[in-house]
Amino acid sequence: MPLVLQNVRNILKHGGRVLFRDYAFGDLAQERLMSKGQQISENFYVRGDGTRAYYFSNEYLVDLFSKCGFTLEEICVHNKKVENRSLDLVMNRNWIQATFTLNPAGPLSPNNQHDHNTCEGKDDKLAVDMSQKKSESEEIDLSVDFSNMFGTSHYLNEAQIIRIKAKGHDFKIKMLAKEYQHTCKSTGLMLWESAQFMCSLLAENPSIVAGKRVLEMGCGSAGICSMVAASSAQFVVATDGDAESLDLLRQNTSSNLDAELLNRISIRKLFWGDEDDVKAVRELSGDGAGFDCIIGTDVTYNPDATLPLFKTARALISDGGDAGSKAALILCYIQRRVDEDSILSAAEAQGFWLVDKWINGVHESNGIISSWFRGNDVCGAFRNVTLSILYFEV
Repeated sequence: MPLVLQNVRNILKHGGRVLFRDYAFGDLAQERLMSKGQQISENFYVRGDGTRAYYFSNEYLVDLFSKCGFTLEEICVHNKKVENRSLDLVMNRNWIQATFTLNPAGPLSPNNQHDHNTCEGKDDKLAVDMSQKKSESEEIDLSVDFSNMFGTSHYLNEAQIIRIKAKGHDFKIKMLAKEYQHTCKSTGLMLWESAQFMCSLLAENPSIVAGKRVLEMGCGSAGICSMVAASSAQFVVATDGDAESLDLLRQNTSSNLDAELLNRISIRKLFWGDEDDVKAVRELSGDGAGFDCIIGTDVTYNPDATLPLFKTARALISDGGDAGSKAALILCYIQRRVDEDSILSAAEAQGFWLVDKWINGVHESNGIISSWFRGNDVCGAFRNVTLSILYFEV
């Protein structure tokens, strides 16, 4: 961050200001990330999609700018209650907003420190000498190769092993170490809460996939849902669009399954919307008849990928089956950038209709999904996460 401020100094005109707005300390999102163990360092977190978030306190922000030669002009913390009516939730969001101007060359002396107070939608302006001149400094080279900075392959040399337990299963999963997840391009190298949740449900309810031809879309490198499904399914095809994730998936399946179960799993590349990939995967379903059950966990976070997801699922799902045994598409996810209405609209456009839905602690299902929770405490381990399950048929 200090380097960023140096770059800003180099392009700021005399008398110019820096207008700053970002997440403030104590924001609801910070509390959620903290409860899920996604903290990298103090006030610094990695989100579920691999991006990073920093939550600024007034003191830290002013100190950061002061050390880089800026003077505080005004600062506020804006508190807003955001209501999600569909989930019947009220969320307390905090944003910090500030204005800074340049000092003469050199850091602030103790006598030049300014007071800074939190306010509720009000700005307490501080006096600033607008005659200060921008100090001259050499231009900083910004031509960094960001593709190398965010590369991933060398990180896997220091991958971590995590243990995942579900009824009758005990997996040791190799995955990208947490300290590298926030700069990783591939979301498939991480393990998501919804995958762990669905893994537990499949272990408690083998009838979901028993004797069926099962496809997992976007399974990533862990493959825990596919590995559990292999115990009961006729066969499983585990797919992902990322080659590096598939390489790690092969390592995880071979190190956790015996020969009999390994023979029931096929691992294939499936880039949603790619006709060659779709054709190759459908041929694995047995005479090209399609799959009886398609599973996807946390595959709906990207708005641009939602329609290709359902198009691909429609091309791969079986059209056969009688009432009560129709092929199903099961999605489990944490709502991020794509809301439920957008998901349902994309599904309906491809001929899927919603049979049942379940939202943890908010919306109970009509019977199919709720039956999966009888006699077990799968929800108990995920009380701090709002998970959704959608059950589609064609």
